[in-house]
Amino acid sequence: MLNRLRHATRTRLLFKHYFHYHHSPSHPLPLHTHLAPIQFQISTITMNPPKGTIVFNTVGRPQYGFDVFCINLQNLPHQVTADHRLTDGISINFNAQFIEDHRSIVFISERTGSPRIYLLSPESPKPQPLPSVCDSLFHDRPIIKNGRIYFTSAHEQPDRHFQSFSAVYSTSFHGEEIARLTPYGVVDYSPAVSKTGKFIAVASYGSRQWGGDFRELKTDIVVFSESNPEKRIVVCERGGWPTWSGDSTIYFHRIADDGWWSIFRVDLPDSELSGSPKPPVRLTPPAVHCFTPASMHDGKRIAVATRRHGTDFRHIEIFYIETKTFQPITGIINPNIHHYNPFVSPNSDFLGYHRFRGESIKEGESIIPHLEPVMSPAPNMRLLRLNGSFPTFSPDGNLIAFNHNFDKNSGGKIIKSDGSKRWTLFEGRTSFYNSWSPTEKHVIYTSIGPIFESPKTTVQIARITFKPSTLTDDREHIPCDIKILTRDDTGNNAFPSCSPDGKSLVFRSGRSGHKNLYIVDAVEGEFNGGIRQLTDGPWIDTMPSWSPKGDLIAFSSNRHNPNNVERFSIYAVKPDGSGLRRIYVAGKEGSGEVDKERINHVCISEDGEWLLFTDNLAGVTAEPVSLPNQFQPYGDLHMVRLDGTGLRRLTCNAYENGTPMWHPSDEMDMGRLCLEDGIGDKVKGDFEEPLWISCDM
Repeated sequence: MLNRLRHATRTRLLFKHYFHYHHSPSHPLPLHTHLAPIQFQISTITMNPPKGTIVFNTVGRPQYGFDVFCINLQNLPHQVTADHRLTDGISINFNAQFIEDHRSIVFISERTGSPRIYLLSPESPKPQPLPSVCDSLFHDRPIIKNGRIYFTSAHEQPDRHFQSFSAVYSTSFHGEEIARLTPYGVVDYSPAVSKTGKFIAVASYGSRQWGGDFRELKTDIVVFSESNPEKRIVVCERGGWPTWSGDSTIYFHRIADDGWWSIFRVDLPDSELSGSPKPPVRLTPPAVHCFTPASMHDGKRIAVATRRHGTDFRHIEIFYIETKTFQPITGIINPNIHHYNPFVSPNSDFLGYHRFRGESIKEGESIIPHLEPVMSPAPNMRLLRLNGSFPTFSPDGNLIAFNHNFDKNSGGKIIKSDGSKRWTLFEGRTSFYNSWSPTEKHVIYTSIGPIFESPKTTVQIARITFKPSTLTDDREHIPCDIKILTRDDTGNNAFPSCSPDGKSLVFRSGRSGHKNLYIVDAVEGEFNGGIRQLTDGPWIDTMPSWSPKGDLIAFSSNRHNPNNVERFSIYAVKPDGSGLRRIYVAGKEGSGEVDKERINHVCISEDGEWLLFTDNLAGVTAEPVSLPNQFQPYGDLHMVRLDGTGLRRLTCNAYENGTPMWHPSDEMDMGRLCLEDGIGDKVKGDFEEPLWISCDM
């Protein structure tokens, strides 16, 4: 009872302080650190920053529909028949921890447009935001211990590219200070706090630059005390997602030598970390993947996420260390739903996790809006996540054409730029990548055919025309005419971009056996209007973007290293083929860093001064194995000047962001975004496990 009273008192004080802070801009939270002053480098864009609205896609994320659930384990070993939802169905809620008992949790929610820390307790019927780093676009893995909040944030930019922004911080429960616990130049993920709060364990990437790995990050388990965070001890190499048993034992996951994700144990040398830790011991057997462990209070059990033969879903099970047996939990209750990242109450009576909340919890809870605001680091730049891919704006900015998905019947769609209405333009064909004619409000160009195929696979450039008068609220389907602009025998033609005068298209074609750029007549195509080759060589030139001024075409290419089909950089060329040059984003020519670039989906600002693209420059923000499938779990949006200076990060999350499109206005009619009217698609939770987790071994 005394602990509950103390908790309730701290909670009320925290809420009082937090709301005073947010309603008193002249009294910001003081920030302190054990190491150096915190610098908010990501939060400002200088050098005459452009303004506008950026619409982009995030792979899989709109379908997550996560809420935090828990199960009462006190009836075990009897069968558990139901779980209980703790969070409220708004946005997505995940990566929770219990606080002192099972009645309160701290968790991450994206309800404000970025992952932030929230508290749910009996003292408040609604989740309450907790103090964190106000300018941070990313928070993760919150833990409350002894009146302090520990978490991961990504607000401080490292001093070099290809290094994650992720580091571990702590703050008092009253939000009076924020301390960085990770040394500068070091990358830490997944903090865990020991039972007494004396030690903190992290999965640390150290000071290494990210090497492109995401199947296993090859982090080390590092331990330190908050009172002396600079004294860091590597207790085990190659380990992730640590969890404590008491103050002396850590469980973690890693890939065993036989290829199975497994849980290991390592024991600390002594209470002062002065000796050598014992070699790690594997606990879980092969033939079942086990990851993201959560230790239970008796030291005899571990809650783990598993992936087994015969199921396509991740489930939570309890592993008994002495008998080496598993107790299935969620596979009995919800066999056809993924369950992620277990956590347990201090007395191990309750087991929590997050999962897809289902399609019909409450009306309006499981709707994916057509457009969703995402927190932006730039005051004059709006970011909107699209439920689809490859957006393109109409000339007046009131409409957006896009591809909803890439199945064989996906076709093309149009939405109002406030998200209030969507029409199907055509279906029954696979379509991807779109370019709206800058001079004709009724003409859209697209690629028709399978995506991600060889140079000789038939993909066609198409001109889509329709009557704008048919875009009425009482219609769902819009009549249109589809005119193919490329010949059937020319292979893979894709990624059209229209010139600002509306007369020409630049696109990528595999007709020569290599994927290079061509320019074709925008009305007649190559049949009567003619075609000319813009680039030529045994490499891949792709995803071109014609500048709004018409003087430049930017594109992605691996021509600097044609043998590597995963590394792409930005190039620019004039429409007549002259002036070809590489735009060095990650460093100077010959630096070695530039050849690590993976940059795609380039587009150019209205004034022709800035490039917007998706890339791998910021590394990985969270352990990929803890997430649903991300094909490229390192895709963030950046912008840079045409000369390669002024690089700024625009998105910061654990997902793959891509296919951005830029409109020069930050107003349009998006102030009336339809987010609460039940307009959108029903969330179906149809995301997958990471493609590299296979049980067929």
